[in-house]
Amino acid sequence: MKEILLRIICFCLLTVLATSTTFAQIIDFNRENPYRKVFVETDDFSTSYLDTLEQALPKVKIDSIRFSILNDLAYYWHTRDLVKALDFTKQGLALTRSKEDTLWNGRFQITEGAILLRMEKLEEAEQVLICARGKVLEIDLPLLNTQLGYVYERRGQLDKAADFALETLNLGKKLNDKWAMAMAYSDLSNLFWKQSKFEAGLEYGIKSLKAFEAGNINGLDYSFTLFVVANNYLALKEHDEALSHFRHSIAVGERYGFYNNLSDIYISMVDFYIDRDEPKKAEEAGENALKYAELLHNNFMVMRCWLTLGKLQNLQGHFTSAIESLHKCIAIATEDFGDTFQLSQAYEALSSAYAGNNNYEKAYGAYAQHDSLKSKIFTAEADHRISLLRTEFDVANKESTILIQEAQIQKQRNGQLLISIITALLLLLLLLSYKTIRNKFKVNQLLRKQNAEKEFLLKEIHHRVKNNLEIISSLLSLQSAQIEDPDLSNVMTESKHRVQSMGMIHQKLYMGEDMAAVEMKDYFINLTAYIQDSFGMRDQVQVEVMMDEISLDVDVAIPIGLIVNELLTNSFKYAFPDMREGKIVIRLVQSEGLLHLKVTDNGIGTGSEGHVIGTGFGTQLIALLTKQLDGQMVLETTDGTSVSIQFNHSKAA
Repeated sequence: MKEILLRIICFCLLTVLATSTTFAQIIDFNRENPYRKVFVETDDFSTSYLDTLEQALPKVKIDSIRFSILNDLAYYWHTRDLVKALDFTKQGLALTRSKEDTLWNGRFQITEGAILLRMEKLEEAEQVLICARGKVLEIDLPLLNTQLGYVYERRGQLDKAADFALETLNLGKKLNDKWAMAMAYSDLSNLFWKQSKFEAGLEYGIKSLKAFEAGNINGLDYSFTLFVVANNYLALKEHDEALSHFRHSIAVGERYGFYNNLSDIYISMVDFYIDRDEPKKAEEAGENALKYAELLHNNFMVMRCWLTLGKLQNLQGHFTSAIESLHKCIAIATEDFGDTFQLSQAYEALSSAYAGNNNYEKAYGAYAQHDSLKSKIFTAEADHRISLLRTEFDVANKESTILIQEAQIQKQRNGQLLISIITALLLLLLLLSYKTIRNKFKVNQLLRKQNAEKEFLLKEIHHRVKNNLEIISSLLSLQSAQIEDPDLSNVMTESKHRVQSMGMIHQKLYMGEDMAAVEMKDYFINLTAYIQDSFGMRDQVQVEVMMDEISLDVDVAIPIGLIVNELLTNSFKYAFPDMREGKIVIRLVQSEGLLHLKVTDNGIGTGSEGHVIGTGFGTQLIALLTKQLDGQMVLETTDGTSVSIQFNHSKAA
């Protein structure tokens, strides 16, 4: 008994001694600067760090140090417990008001905004942050802008979020603030990832990591950036790099107890393990994500966890469980949920779950909600604005390089002038040679510039046409969702498919190397995938594109694309009733100035009403387009339906 008592006493003494040592390392009133801020003067953010600060707070008499400690308590608790973090923030706001300290009151408002937005109180967060802007110093604005950017990102206003990232980057350069520059690049990486521009996302994510590491900044935001870079690697199917960055981010998150980041990481790792066909590990990652989200008291993260679990259950074919998980997700979100992007993903997954359970009416309703929310996020204006911002970043970097090159050129000219003084003859020869070369260089440079400008303008035209067609397609979707007449609704949907088929042509033109021609095989693959998803028949009907790569002029590609769109639509609508499985084959062959297009299905044939042969608008459109291309159509109805069209390529072009 005495031995046990002695051990308890020793343990208590050691605990007190360790606590005293930690306290002395962080708070020492004998030092000129009594408080060593975490991630600035120390990275000792152990589990006892916040407890040490809380114990020290009543002993601090200097207001500025007291405010600094209290603000750090509020800010860093928001990585572990949002409710407790908000309590410390309220204490700080009340204390600074009583002391009439406007500057520190504004800084506490920045912290309050960071907490509120993670609680999905976006309106309150925005108001608080805007109010703080007029109180704080310029050095505080990068953190404020970052939080405001998160508010607009959560709402799906990605263009406004990008504007704040740009402002943060410019402030970082002006103030030589490495954290601000690194955070701006990190936010851009995340925004490009949300827009599915993964190459750009990876480029800016790596810039951010290099800036963090150059400034020896190893904390919350570094961990978040590792996670963002891993997401971009995962989207690009570079699994080894993705796993390496996920593990690094987890190591930092676990070391410092960043529950918010850990929940984020494990959510993405569900997708990672799904890609690797490791469902057991995917389930474990989903459970870890939910565990950290609930520890944090963060409804936004809990909602995303249920969304991820619902997606996983869909892939496993557990549709009833998926519906239950996704309803929990949407119930947490509520109608005024701030993050439109995540909510649109939830309704898309719910639509798939209902479809998997053969409840097509509810599946359609959920997909309509997804489509409506998505159209609010990925607007043409937002896409255009972010593209312009990226151009501004690139131009700013290039201008810096040009200034260095101009300085080097000036030094060379000074050297040439010195040589010219030594010998007039050499000067004359050098000047003549220099002028000749310079003139040729200017001519070549002018030609290159003109060609580049023309190519840019042509790409921009195709880009804008594609964006306008997408707007029309979205409007047709919205209108179709409000039409009760099924026949009229089908007409609107078919019109949307036609617009989408033309939009894909223009997208391939501005993304490709050749501005005048479209590679048809890849185009058919994308078109068939879109139509399969539209009819929800990806698992029911297999589509095979059996052809070599063929590039056609845009004037030929658009009519052929519309013809294939109509034939595929007919097959999906009529050839495979009653969930009948089947196959559609598309062939396009070019030989001796002729194009041979053949679309075959093994469906029920022409016995189905309106299938291929009929008087509907689709049939008339096929006939008109075939005539426009000087073609001839042959119909075969043995073992399904086969439509063959032969075009005179030279006349069509």
